[in-house]
Amino acid sequence: MKSNIYLLAIICSLFISCKKEKSIEVTSDEYHASIDNVVQIMIHDIFSPPVASRIFVYPNIAAYEIIAQNNKNYTSLQHQLKGLDSIPVLDPKSGVNKPLAALIAHMEVSKQLVFSEELVEKFRDSLYKKWGDENSDEFEVSKEYGLKVAERIKKWMGKDNYKQTRTFSKFSVFTNQPGRWQPTPPAYMDAVEPHWGEIRTLVLDSASQFKPIPALAFSLDKKSTFYKQVIEVYNISLDMKKKGDSCNEIKIAQFWDCNPYVSVTQGHMMFAKKKISPGAHWMGIVKIACKKTNADFDKTVFAYTKTSIGMFEAFISCWDEKYRSNVIRPETVINQHIDENWKPALQTPPFPEYTSGHSVLSTVASTILTSIFGDNFSFVDNSELPFGLPNRSFKSFDSASKEAAMSRFYGGIHYRASIENGMIQGKQVGDFVVTKLKMNK
Repeated sequence: MKSNIYLLAIICSLFISCKKEKSIEVTSDEYHASIDNVVQIMIHDIFSPPVASRIFVYPNIAAYEIIAQNNKNYTSLQHQLKGLDSIPVLDPKSGVNKPLAALIAHMEVSKQLVFSEELVEKFRDSLYKKWGDENSDEFEVSKEYGLKVAERIKKWMGKDNYKQTRTFSKFSVFTNQPGRWQPTPPAYMDAVEPHWGEIRTLVLDSASQFKPIPALAFSLDKKSTFYKQVIEVYNISLDMKKKGDSCNEIKIAQFWDCNPYVSVTQGHMMFAKKKISPGAHWMGIVKIACKKTNADFDKTVFAYTKTSIGMFEAFISCWDEKYRSNVIRPETVINQHIDENWKPALQTPPFPEYTSGHSVLSTVASTILTSIFGDNFSFVDNSELPFGLPNRSFKSFDSASKEAAMSRFYGGIHYRASIENGMIQGKQVGDFVVTKLKMNK
């Protein structure tokens, strides 16, 4: 009898031991959740669109570099991205769980880039406990490697000139030259990120590699192209107003607004309505595409990484032009010379007009996503549902990006030339990133 009990105890012990040694499964949904968590923190912390692109790109690169190690399907970005010349080598016999280490690296680098670090830690610690309970040995060795890679990425990103630009002078708006950008109502905020064109590019040769054609020359001559484009913005806004809330152009403008800081004035009070940035909207579309195709963990990380690299380059290229041409916004021209009571459908963002950031960014993102998931990829975009806006359906990434670009015209914050030339600029940047980066074998 005692021997039977002893034998049963041994069997139970072996069963428990085997259970503990089962490898930890890290899913694509957990990576999506980490991205979503960062997006919510970015909304809370109110990061500008260019800075938001930086918060996306480095954590994704950290994760990607881990899944690319000893991978027959994906290639490391070492020596492909400027300054990224070495990553801690992964020993295939080390027992490291690559998806686990990749997600740990993503969370660790993300924590470095946001203000509310405790919100990353809260999300991270819940996963740490789960993984530690499932297989403590595998968790610890994977964590050690993930943190090593994260430290390497943090050192590399620290050399991108971001810290230096925090100390540069503010943008000066004092000029006698007509047609120059001026702060706009209601908050009259300082120009956002005037030195973003000086951030280190990752793939582009320089910020000005795809410099667009010059902006239209400012003119109040009613026969000039510039003035005609101002009137076009004014007239479409009046037509939209007549149509009321059922106007499709208004719905498009609102759906793609993506202004992370909208100032609202009530009496003597001013407060902010927080939303996702344009980059966060496209990260949401990456998630939609991955889920629709049942992308595995590695392809999910790959899709986020390549898209976020493109968006990072898009903002540098676009902002380089914005502060070179320094074009006045439609709201300022119309208020000063046509109708002092006119307001655009959307709140004018606090930076120069040319080229349209949405046009450049969306075209880059759609070009990269098309290269990954194919053309004519239909999807339902639910990215704005948390902000009370209904879903919109698209036949392709390209059709979504074109609507996003035109939304700025309907919103009354861009001239048509800025949108059209911004799309050309975005296509050039997007094609270059797709061609230059050798990520999937």
